Amino acid sequence: MKGIEKISAHIEADAKAAAQSVLDAAEAKVNQIKADYDQKVKSVYETKIADGKKDIDSKVDNAARLGNMEAKKSVLATKQEMVSKAFDRAQEMIVDLPAEEYEAFLTKLVVESANTGKEEVVFNERDKKHAKKVVDAANKQLSANGMEGGLTVADRTADIAGGVLLSEGGIEVNSSLELLMDVCRSEMSSQVAEVMFGE
Repeated sequence: MKGIEKISAHIEADAKAAAQSVLDAAEAKVNQIKADYDQKVKSVYETKIADGKKDIDSKVDNAARLGNMEAKKSVLATKQEMVSKAFDRAQEMIVDLPAEEYEAFLTKLVVESANTGKEEVVFNERDKKHAKKVVDAANKQLSANGMEGGLTVADRTADIAGGVLLSEGGIEVNSSLELLMDVCRSEMSSQVAEVMFGE
């Protein structure tokens, strides 16, 4: 009986050893799979984090670029508005000149705008009070320059802020203050901006 018990004990010991070997191998395999899986998870996680960071950096850069562009546009619009207001103020200052200086300004406009020296000079309603003096002074200057000094004051008035219109035979020369300011704006805006903003 002792022999059978020894054989049984030996078989049982071999079986336990074989089972333990299988369990150890299975556990090693499980640990390897887990380690591989953990490595893959870590790699995917790091890739996602890196991709997310790149995406956020890109969005931040785009937002910063757009913000800078909007800020520049806003500054430019403000500067353009200020330059425009400077020209509007210049127009107001011309209209508000003392009577003698304003009449000299109008006379110069009439003389420079006259083609034949026989035109009708059209003023706005407010400047009608200066009309006779301006036309008389302009006729004297035209005569002194060798041109016929036959300008006359038109009965009608013009809807202009200041300056004059010269009319003869259906042809009208516009020397209104508005047109002069528009010409100055297109030719001098950059210089005015340079003076105002140092650009």
